Amino acid sequence: MAITGQGTSAGSDAAGAAAPPPQDLVNCTINGVAVSVPKGTRIIEAAEAAGIGIPYYCYHPGLSAPAMCRMCLVEIEGAPKLQPACVTVVGEGQSILTESAKARAAREGNLEFYLLNHPLDCPICDKAGECKLQDYTHAEGRKHGRVVEPKRVLNQDDFGGDVLYEGDRCIMCTRCVRFMREIAGNDALCVVQRGNRSVIDTFFDEGLDGDLWAGNIIDICPVGALLSKDFLHKARAWDLDRSPSICPNCSQGCNVYVDSRDNLIMRLRPRPNPEVNSYWMCEEGRLEYEWYNRANVPTGTIGMADTIGGGPNPTGRCERPMVRDAQGRLQAATWHDAVVALVQRLGGLRGENGVLAVASPAHANEDVALLHRLAQVLGGGDAVFRVRTAPSEVVCPGFPKLARRRELAANGRGLRAVGFRRVGDDAGAGGLDELTTAGKIILVLGDALADVPETFGADAALFVYLGSEPGPAVRNADFILPVTNFVEQEGTFTNFEGRVQRFWPALEPPPLARPAWQVLGVVLAGLDDGPAPADAASAFLRAAELYEAFGGLSYEVIGGRGALLNEPVQLGAGAAEGA
Repeated sequence: MAITGQGTSAGSDAAGAAAPPPQDLVNCTINGVAVSVPKGTRIIEAAEAAGIGIPYYCYHPGLSAPAMCRMCLVEIEGAPKLQPACVTVVGEGQSILTESAKARAAREGNLEFYLLNHPLDCPICDKAGECKLQDYTHAEGRKHGRVVEPKRVLNQDDFGGDVLYEGDRCIMCTRCVRFMREIAGNDALCVVQRGNRSVIDTFFDEGLDGDLWAGNIIDICPVGALLSKDFLHKARAWDLDRSPSICPNCSQGCNVYVDSRDNLIMRLRPRPNPEVNSYWMCEEGRLEYEWYNRANVPTGTIGMADTIGGGPNPTGRCERPMVRDAQGRLQAATWHDAVVALVQRLGGLRGENGVLAVASPAHANEDVALLHRLAQVLGGGDAVFRVRTAPSEVVCPGFPKLARRRELAANGRGLRAVGFRRVGDDAGAGGLDELTTAGKIILVLGDALADVPETFGADAALFVYLGSEPGPAVRNADFILPVTNFVEQEGTFTNFEGRVQRFWPALEPPPLARPAWQVLGVVLAGLDDGPAPADAASAFLRAAELYEAFGGLSYEVIGGRGALLNEPVQLGAGAAEGA
């Protein structure tokens, strides 16, 4: 079994791609399975390539390996002692045994040692269900402990930021210490004391407060020693639904998992992608998720949607199509009636009025591409978006590809690729008052228009709003169409470097909300501009037909790790959906 790279290029067959350069391979057997890996590969990585799992605590593929937890000891035939798989390089012709009597006995002894002082508080530990000590003990630990002495007790420590430390549970793997030194570039943690009193600690009053990358130590802790204050006692790990997605909070496009329960986001965690964010993400992206939940949690007050629709809706979200009748009143309508009426109105105005299209950079490529196409079909005009920007970028010292980017939205590059231009200030406001609305067709997607005057769009020939959280100016809209946000649909974002990446739905939308690409596709079909796409993949293919930047791309080409706009991209073995 060989570990090989796989290349692909948008607009060209994989068979026509240049072959990767030859590598020096080393042949060995692991538990009787023949394995061929590049020279210099460590045993733990070779075993993973062969589908053989080796237990470990201190090893992490994104960090240095100190070989101190002794859980990955394996037997190499001919070697006098067991060897740590995390640092031992595979040798030609080696026969490696991970399940021999010696290796299993070593792991059992290590687990008993770790449990000498580890508290048996799994029922109240946030890590229960994700804990490697729990998993390994269940798989091959002793049935009963032999120690009768009382366990040592250490205090909980607040490291600052989002991090709590439970010293009783710590197994001294030092992943957190190495991460802060090697990736965060901040020697904020160290091991203090010795023997069974060893703990991780900060330096005096200098904790992790203000460190943009410190939250990653919670993800990589193999037990419940490091906890998130934000997630503390929120949910059990086995109650969470996990969906692969993209962080929407800046243009880096970090790959993440969205963990949800009861249709609410509980937390965001990084999803490995060596081309974008490795195994990490920043604190601002990690903790800035409550805005996804706003539309699903009753606010206790009457929202703007109530003012518009005249009915009870404690979330303030657009939940049903609204159409302005002949008397000038907004009335609830079915989707069929709303779309038929919209197509008739647009058909009568087609080519006679200029168009102002305003899109949010939090919407998918599929959505904004079809919005721009609709504006073109209606005669063309201004296509703009607004986005917040930070004063500067913050680069991750240990992985410079990763940074907190200036543009604080996921899809500004995608909007530019289809023809939108940015307006407004660094707060993501303004810019629309400079554009003429009188007599125009106004198409707004996702922008709540919260900062514009309440008279915005009142002088338009037709005002169409597609969104979920309307501002006061949306009262002037002739059509209000409820659409899903990105955590409720499938789609793609384009990050700052032009990498198109997929995301999958994590929440259930309101019953009458529809993806914007679906609504716009049906409207375009009604205007005789091609068939309506049946799914998100078809909507993306339509965008690829219409806009050269996406030409040759498809969901199959993008895979789980993304593809550059019309540029080659190296895809690894984990590029399957959701990898």
